[in-house]
Amino acid sequence: MKKIRIIFLVLSLCSCNSEKKEKITSRAEYGRYLTEDGTPSMEAAFTEIAFWNSRLNKDSTNIIELNKLSGLYSMLYSTTGDISALYKSEALLKKAHTVSARNKDSYLRSLAHNYISQHRFKEAKKLLDSAYAFPDNKRATEFMLFDVSMELGDYAMADIFLGKVKNDSDYNYLIRLAKWSDHIGDLDSAIRYMEQAKTIAESSGTKSLKIWIYTNIADYYGHAGRVEDAYKYFLMALQLQPDNAYAKKGIAWIVYAIEKNTLEANRILDSIMGYHKVPDYYLLKAEMAKFDENPTEVKKQQENFINAVNAANYGGMYNTYLIELYAETNPEKALLLAEKEIENRATADTYQLLAYAQLQVDRKEEALITIETYVVGKTYEPKGYYYTSLVYKANGLNTKLELLKKELLGASFELGPVLMRKVDNL
Repeated sequence: MKKIRIIFLVLSLCSCNSEKKEKITSRAEYGRYLTEDGTPSMEAAFTEIAFWNSRLNKDSTNIIELNKLSGLYSMLYSTTGDISALYKSEALLKKAHTVSARNKDSYLRSLAHNYISQHRFKEAKKLLDSAYAFPDNKRATEFMLFDVSMELGDYAMADIFLGKVKNDSDYNYLIRLAKWSDHIGDLDSAIRYMEQAKTIAESSGTKSLKIWIYTNIADYYGHAGRVEDAYKYFLMALQLQPDNAYAKKGIAWIVYAIEKNTLEANRILDSIMGYHKVPDYYLLKAEMAKFDENPTEVKKQQENFINAVNAANYGGMYNTYLIELYAETNPEKALLLAEKEIENRATADTYQLLAYAQLQVDRKEEALITIETYVVGKTYEPKGYYYTSLVYKANGLNTKLELLKKELLGASFELGPVLMRKVDNL
């Protein structure tokens, strides 16, 4: 069995029974970035959008305005989580592609990126295939074909495209090589490639590159049990972008998973939710309520999540979250949704959810076939190991279960205290 891509924390953190606390964060350090009001990035985006909209008449086909507005709406989505901004960006890109006389491949790539954000992976793949037919900028398209192949679970094709773009001094190649290494369970190499990419990003002086690499390398450090380093880089991202919601959520997770301070973690989340309105924060609040053994709050936050998803047109963006939630409350609905999600992206991550849903409707033999065919040996994520353990337990495969349980005991940070309690009881 290959090494699971998890956190190997010190012994005091691996035991969920003791649930010992360790102080990593400093409220004085991150507190200055917490605000529920409008953020500089949001306000700047609205100002620029108003300016460029004033220059773009309804019948206008001016490429400059279309390009600027599509980029601004995409940035607004990243800053606020407002899905309507992502759809406005999509509409503008479609129009720009239609009226443009050149650079068609560039618009196809931008539209594919938008579709990837919407989890419309198959549609994104078709756009990228079209872009790849153009003679220019094939390398840029190959990078994105790697990305979408990974999302679709076509790892053989992803490997091919990774080989096509190989260049050890290229930031874009290194971050994808890190993702590939992580996928195959080689976390040490993934971190090494990310650190090389970080050096390039810092040398470039490009703010957006540094923010991206700091937040993502923080995740990798967390996976490796280097939680203090993860916290450090989340802070570095906030120094560059004080309203970076991803970095704040990362700190909130550390406060909850390591320091066991749900009150403070909720305070951090509340500050994000004031301007970055995405449904998954409610699920983290629900998990912390489970940790606090507050079933009323759990139900409330889960309902908040479902209501938020239903209130906006998110398409399939939250299917995986819904499958996990419905598997406990409405397993038949979870199964139908899992089967639908497999059609969208047939990855080990989606198959493990299908197996979980099958297990919840008492189809344990089918769940075992799903796990052994599509999950075992194809993912090194702790969640995959956890669901596999549940299936093994249901099918009486105790020897295999014990092996996985030993692996999972080292995944406390990534799985979180609630799931680790369940691991202890496997």
